[in-house]
Amino acid sequence: MARIICIDYGAKRSGIAVTDPLQIIATALTTINTSNLLAFLQNYFTQEEVELILVGEPLGLNDEATHATPLVYAFVKNLKKQFPLIPVKLYDERFSSKMAVQAMIEMGMKKKERKIKGNIDQIAATIMLQEYLANKT
Repeated sequence: MARIICIDYGAKRSGIAVTDPLQIIATALTTINTSNLLAFLQNYFTQEEVELILVGEPLGLNDEATHATPLVYAFVKNLKKQFPLIPVKLYDERFSSKMAVQAMIEMGMKKKERKIKGNIDQIAATIMLQEYLANKT
């Protein structure tokens, strides 16, 4: 089987998580400057087989778009153009950042480490991906 990659897209930086080849466990991969994201993915896809790109969809509690939603939609459009053979799905990312912070507290991360926003982005992507795996039929 191929991997699934999940992106918590942000204007400045994006968190990336990936499954193992059997698609059982989601693991934080990295946080990267968003300006370098497409080049990173191009390189990653030459090294690993990926069958799906999951991108966090930022929606408000009322299912309405947030300030970040148009940025994500534009990124997804570009992803589909750059990598037409890999399907792209949007995944509800509500509460993923809050859940990431809570997970870091429960893991015993020091406050200094929890303030590093890149850590939050990676863990948020991991949480989204693990939820996707748990709910996939």
